[in-house]
Amino acid sequence: MPQTLVVRVEQLGPSTSAAHARGHRVLVDRPAAKGGEDRGPLGGEYLLVSLGGCFLSNLLAAVRAREAAVSDVVVHVSGTIDGPPDRFVSLSLSVAAESNDPDVVRKLIAMAARACAVTNTLRRSATLTIEFEGAPVDIG
Repeated sequence: MPQTLVVRVEQLGPSTSAAHARGHRVLVDRPAAKGGEDRGPLGGEYLLVSLGGCFLSNLLAAVRAREAAVSDVVVHVSGTIDGPPDRFVSLSLSVAAESNDPDVVRKLIAMAARACAVTNTLRRSATLTIEFEGAPVDIG
């Protein structure tokens, strides 16, 4: 069944905006070096946050559902921008976690990547790679 998510973004200053999602508010701004006030991350940085957050929430749900012995999960997300016009051409997630069974973690990572709406959307327009313990994970 289709689901629609809605946010509202409003101008606060010459370069700053506030984004509202449900009851949450975050600021978006440009760095001072690019004419902003540096009151919040860039929109592109939020895209990376969205990717990492969506992926990690799905990974943690998979861990809980299987009662897997996986803890202390950290995801580092990076993106390479090229152009013109500027766009993300590659995105990379590097996952670290405590576990006695790296094969289970790799399986859960692949499941999370397939369940995350953001990974499914972005991998259609940019190269998306995920690694665990320095090795690529096949996400299908």
